[in-house]
Amino acid sequence: MTADLQAVVEAIRAHDRFLLVTHENPDGDALGSIEAARLALAELGKDAVMFLTGDGELPQEYGFLRLDGLRRELPEDARGRVLLALDCANAARTGLDADVLGSFPFSLDVDHHHDNTRFGDVNLIVPDASSTGEILRDVLRELGVSLTPEIAQALYVALVTDTGRFQYTNTTPKALRLGAELVEAGVDVHRVFQGIYESVEFAKLKLLARALERAEVLEGGRLVLSHLERRDFAELGVGEEYAEGIIDYLRAVEGAELAAIVREPPEPAGAPRRVSLRASADELDVSAIARKSGGGGHRQAAGFSSELEIPEIKEFIRREFVAATRE
Repeated sequence: MTADLQAVVEAIRAHDRFLLVTHENPDGDALGSIEAARLALAELGKDAVMFLTGDGELPQEYGFLRLDGLRRELPEDARGRVLLALDCANAARTGLDADVLGSFPFSLDVDHHHDNTRFGDVNLIVPDASSTGEILRDVLRELGVSLTPEIAQALYVALVTDTGRFQYTNTTPKALRLGAELVEAGVDVHRVFQGIYESVEFAKLKLLARALERAEVLEGGRLVLSHLERRDFAELGVGEEYAEGIIDYLRAVEGAELAAIVREPPEPAGAPRRVSLRASADELDVSAIARKSGGGGHRQAAGFSSELEIPEIKEFIRREFVAATRE
C-alpha cells in the first residue's frame, strides 16, 4: 500500500492537468472525494476538472457541497489530461467508453472496493479503508496539502456517509480518528447532518412509502425485497436520485440478512433496471451476487443492472441468496 500511495503522489506531483471522475449515480463518498480532490489540486496550483456522466440530477441532500464546475460533458481538452478515478470499482463505472478511457496519457485509480479491477496505470486500492475519502486523506497528507475547512467538509461527507454515520462495520479506529481530525479542521458537524439527513423533500418520503408498501419478507424473514417502478418517479415528479438511501430502511428490518431494491430508471425509457443490495453481516458477500450479473461493490453493499423483468430479478436474488447462505 505504501508503494502504491507514493506512486499516486509522485504522479500527481509530475502532472498539472487532471480530469476527475467518479461512478454514475454518485453517493456521498463519490461526491465528497471528487470535491475534496478538486479543492486539494487547486491548492497545489493544478488544473482539475470534475466530470460526471449522465444527465440525472445529483442527490438533493448533497446540495450544500461546493460542486460548482462539475461538468456533464467532457471538456474539449479531456484527452490531454491525467484521469483520476475516485471510488470506481471498474472502468465501466466511470461511464466512459473504452475509446475515451484509452485516450488519456495516464490514469490513476483510487478506491476502496475489494473487487476493484485495477484499471489505472497506477492503482491505490485499500479494501479495508472505510471510504475512498479516507484513502484520499492519506494522499493529501503525503502531498503536503493543508486541510482547509472546505476540503475537510468534503472528506467528512465521504466518511460519514460510507460508514453510515459511524455505525457500519467499516467504522474502524482509523475512521474515527479521521473524523476527529476533520472536525478539528473546521467541519460543522451539525450542518453536514442537517444537509444530508434533515433536508428530506416530501416527494422522497412519498417514494419511500411506495417502496415500503411493496416490500416482501422472504426466506423466514432473512430476505427483504422491494421495487420502484418507472411510473412512481413520473407520478411523483422526481428523478432516480430520490431513491438514494431507501434501501437502508429495508436493511433495518429485524432478522434481515439481505435487503434489495430494484429500480426502473425514469429516463431513458427502456433503460436497464438497477439493483441495490445490502447485507447486515460480513458473512454474506453481496458483491459476489452482484458480479454474477455484471455488477460489483463491497461485501455488504453492492449493485448491478439488468435487462430482466422485476419478478425475474427478484427470483435471481432469492436464488443466489439461498445458495450463498447454504454454503
